[in-house]
Amino acid sequence: MNTIQKVILFYFSGTGNAKRIALWFSEFAIKNRIDCEIVDIAKCDKNIPPIDDALVCIISPIHGFNYPKITLDFIRNVPKGNNRVVLMNTRAGMKIGNFVTPGLTGIAFFVSSFILRNKGYKIVGQIPFDMPSNWLSIHPALNEKTVKYLHRTNYNRVEKHAVNIFSGQRDFLAYRDVIQDILISPIAIAYYFLGRFALAKSFYATIDCDSRGLCIKQCPVQAINLFHKHPFWTFKCESCMRCMNNCPKRAIETAHGLLIGVSIVSSVGFTIVVERVLQLEIHSSFIRFTLSSVIFIAILWILYYIQHVLLKYRILSKIVSLLSLTHYTCWGRYKSIPDKKWKE
Repeated sequence: MNTIQKVILFYFSGTGNAKRIALWFSEFAIKNRIDCEIVDIAKCDKNIPPIDDALVCIISPIHGFNYPKITLDFIRNVPKGNNRVVLMNTRAGMKIGNFVTPGLTGIAFFVSSFILRNKGYKIVGQIPFDMPSNWLSIHPALNEKTVKYLHRTNYNRVEKHAVNIFSGQRDFLAYRDVIQDILISPIAIAYYFLGRFALAKSFYATIDCDSRGLCIKQCPVQAINLFHKHPFWTFKCESCMRCMNNCPKRAIETAHGLLIGVSIVSSVGFTIVVERVLQLEIHSSFIRFTLSSVIFIAILWILYYIQHVLLKYRILSKIVSLLSLTHYTCWGRYKSIPDKKWKE
């Protein structure tokens, strides 16, 4: 007999993976005659009202081995309560043969659990799901066969975990990955305070962009502005990949050439300015890394602005595109597929 009477599913999703998990949990809740509500975190106000007496599920992708800032901000803003909470994520799943290679949760569950417990909530589950990776700035889109397989596999996993959760059991599948999550935590911290700002300045729109503003309207964190009549990405960008994968003109790409160029310039600049001109001896690896990262982001911001202005010239736009892996057809695009496609 069900011990759960109502469940509220809060989700944030860039290309549909986390939303798909929320929809699947909702499907099984309805089958078990449990009242269910689905809420998009991106549409929530900062002043979140008290949550009803319900099981709360928070579902979000993993960005840089942590929840993205928009999800963490939501968790920080939820009012105090004593609800039971299940934390879930969609991390970068891959497939080799019939084996699903799992992603890494990193510090996402540690940080969010700490915040919520201090607000009075009871964490009763931490569950990762290896949905298809959408990080096209790093790797090409997964093929259709793999995407279907991962959707089918995770649907079955959702059903299994829903049985546990909706019957009132605790479900901490994430504990099996705790060692690697701890080991990867320094990278997660570096990404949150530095890396995500660099990636925010890696997106650009080619000259094929029609400037109709679909990416601006759909951005969940309002990180894209129209500047010089062309989309311009600000540091608010979460790298959720929604804009790139939803663009009907396929005009949004990652400036790999710019990132490589900035890496070279900042590295050489650090050596010349800090070590030769200022003659500073920095023995701390942490200080050296932090200082070089700040220099990298500062140079990236300047060159990104220059690149943005020059993109209006077709020949220069073409050169930038040729240096981007995401420009080529073989790199592909990704969005979570409807259930009817993988059930065929």
